[in-house]
This record gives sequence, structure tokens and C-alpha cells, in this order.
Amino acid sequence: MTNMEQDRWSRVKGRLRTSVGEDVYTSWFARMDLESVQDEAVHLSVPTRFLKSWIQAHYADRVLTCWQAEMPEVHRIDLTVRTAMRSAAPAKEATAPADQRRTEQVNGRPAPELRATATAPVSASHDALGGSPLDPRLTFASFVIGRSNTLAHAAARQVAEGRRGDPVMFNPLYIHAGVGLGKTHLLQAVTWAGNSGSERKVLYLTAEKFMYGFVAALKTQTALAFKEALRGIDVLVIDDLQFLQGKSTQAEFCHTLNALIDAGRQVVIAADRPPSDLESLDDRVRSRLAGGLVVEMGSLGEELRLGILKSRVAAARAHHASFDVPETVLDYLARTITHNGRDLEGAINRLLAHSKLNNQPVTLEMAEREVRDLIRPQEPKRIKIEDIQRVVARQYNVSRSDLLSSRRTANVVRPRQVAMYLAKTLTLRSLPEIGRRFGGRDHTTVLHAVRKIEALVARDTALSEEVESLKRQLQE
Repeated sequence: MTNMEQDRWSRVKGRLRTSVGEDVYTSWFARMDLESVQDEAVHLSVPTRFLKSWIQAHYADRVLTCWQAEMPEVHRIDLTVRTAMRSAAPAKEATAPADQRRTEQVNGRPAPELRATATAPVSASHDALGGSPLDPRLTFASFVIGRSNTLAHAAARQVAEGRRGDPVMFNPLYIHAGVGLGKTHLLQAVTWAGNSGSERKVLYLTAEKFMYGFVAALKTQTALAFKEALRGIDVLVIDDLQFLQGKSTQAEFCHTLNALIDAGRQVVIAADRPPSDLESLDDRVRSRLAGGLVVEMGSLGEELRLGILKSRVAAARAHHASFDVPETVLDYLARTITHNGRDLEGAINRLLAHSKLNNQPVTLEMAEREVRDLIRPQEPKRIKIEDIQRVVARQYNVSRSDLLSSRRTANVVRPRQVAMYLAKTLTLRSLPEIGRRFGGRDHTTVLHAVRKIEALVARDTALSEEVESLKRQLQE
């Protein structure tokens, strides 16, 4: 390579670094070398097939644009993989930008720990791999801990504080809860904390983003690079798993999950129901998810709701110093807004807007008027099929395994039919799912049981009273 070409290559790298940012440049371009410039083509090389696939799929146009700024006559970039002997020499040099970057973070910019407390920057891997957007407010510092989420918080914190090479305590960590109870907050907090330094690659993806990335990779024939990129992650965080659809996408998720867990990498997943209730997922995926630590985040108690309200008021006061909510108003909101944390945050936002726009203090009368549509009737208890099986087995003096067995004796058939009937009437599970949960029975068997009990209840007063008693026990 001539001195002129070397100087030109240095300027191109400078343009590229400015274009994509220091972190992305270090991750993907620090080990790229110039081989030659011939006619209208620039020949570059990288040490691995993965780097080649990833750069071609995501940054080819960017690299070409930077070259054309120096040499307008260039119309093509050829990227090849260096041989092991060729790549051995520059391997040592490739560490220089990373070391330089760490020095700049400490001397030229705030150190990682200081930056984490302010804006918690996303690492290069999260940006370059197309991670889902993160909300800077959703950190461990802003998460309010209560009886219903203590275990989930402790487990998430354990994951976030791990280091590369540490043994994984539970894998995957699976958190499930209803809407607005803090699942996404915890998952994003894990991502922010994990990305506050450069040691581990932590990637946060919604199920929708995972599906989009996989389908896009198939269309651009970069599926291999997509797979290798995901399997190189230290901590993979997947939100809203219940939305994962499509056989090929689910199969790829299963392969990725197995590859990460087998390699000792951490996986954190959130959904709105436990693994066993994700009936759209393959049995193998459900089994692997259930093999980790499954934690449910329960409904928000009044004390926790009050803590969330105080936290949101404190956050609002950081930008509006005169904003104040009396204790009586906070107590009222905590007592009456019981649905989820988002309703609580919405209530504080309404009070802040009304107070600032109308220049009026927050009063109890104002709060009652402004949040009346957020006061919803208490939701009925969510009943699980396991609860139905347990209560019915106890009522009829049989075991739960009897209900799931193939036994056809009268003392087992009737309780089994009653349990199936209750599962259909008290849950949202489909007939095939109910059949699967009762020993792998066909949906027609469940339908027969439901119709049989419906007919008997209509004319048998004693059975009707028994069924109503079972419903009351399950709903209490």
C-alpha cells in the first residue's frame, strides 16, 4: 500500500468514525484493513465471516459514501475475509481503538459509572444490533419495590450485576405479570445497568422487534449473520414474548435460546402469563422457559401504589419545583386507582398539567374530578387451570394426577368433567389448550365434558350447587 493510499484510508476511517460514532466504529470497523484500490473498486478485508456479513448487510452504503467523499470515481466496495495468518498481525493493533476508547471515556468524557447515573448510555452492541428503544426513566433507581415484586426485582438485580464469565444462577429468568405492573421497567433496568460499562453485551428486544429482525434477515439473505450476532450476546432480554408468532420465527427463537443457555449466557424474558399458558408457543420452548426461574409480579398493593405515586411526584418536582400534592390526595389516589402503575403515573401527569396550566394548587376536589375515569371496578381474580384441578380434586377426594390420568372409573370421570367445564367457563383458555392441560386429551373430549356438565347442571340441583360452590372457592 502506498503512502498516498494509506493517508486516504486514514481519512476514510475518520469519516466513518464520525458517521457511525466511536462505539459502533470500534465494534465493527476497528479490524477492517485496506488491501488495495484498483480502478473503480476498493478492496477491504475483515478477520471473520460474521463481520463481513454484518457490514455488508448494514453498513455497505455508509462505507462506500465515505470512500466517494475522498475518491468520487469509486463505485464498488469489495469485502473479503482475511486468512488466519494474514489477520494475526493486525490483531494486536485492533485492540488499540478499544483501549483508546476506554481512555476517552474516562478523560475526554464522563466515566461509564457517572454516565450511567445520568443518562445510562446504550452500548455499541445495543445500537449496532438494532435493539428496541429504551426509556431512560426505567432504571433500578426509579423502580419502587413492594411485596408483590420483591423477588422479581432481586432476581433482575442479580442478573444486572453479573460479570462476564460468572456462573449463571438461573437461566432463563422469566417474569410474568398483567399490564402495567412493572415487567418492562425491570427488563429495561437490567439493560441500562448491564450497558453502563463495556464488559458485557446486553441487548433488549421486544418480541415484535425480534420477529422483524429475523424476517428482514431472511429477505436480505443475512440470516446467518443475524443468528451469530444474537448468539454473541452476553445477556439477551426479550419483552412481551406472548406476541411471538410464526413457526419459523419460534423455531429460530428456540434455537437461539438453547444456544445462549448452553453457552452459559443469560436470557431474561417477560410475558403477560406463565410459560405453560403460552399455548401459541412450541412445547419445547415452553419446557425450556419453565426450566429456569419463573417469577410472577402480583397486583400492586395500596402501600406500593402510594410509594409509586410519591416517586412520580418527586420526579415531576425535579422539573417543576413548585408542584406539590398533599398527602390526603396521594392517599385518595392510592386507595382508589387500583388497576396498574400506568394509571397512577397518568393521574400525576393530569394533576401536574391542571396545576400548571390553570395556576391552581392541587386539592382533593380537583383530584376527584380529574381522575374519575381512572377509577375502575376491581378486576376479578385470574383463575388458573392448576387451581381448578386442585380445588376439584380436594372436593371429590381424588388426586390431581387422577384427573390427568386415563382412568375411566366413575369416581374420576365426573370430577374430571367438572374440572374441564370450570376451566372453560372461568378461564380464557381454548379447548385444545384445556385438553393439553388435562393429560393431552383431544379438544373434542373437552367439548363433550363441557356439554355433559351443562346439561346435568340444568336438571340436577345438587350438582348445580356443587359447581357454584367450587366457583366461589376459586373466585375468593
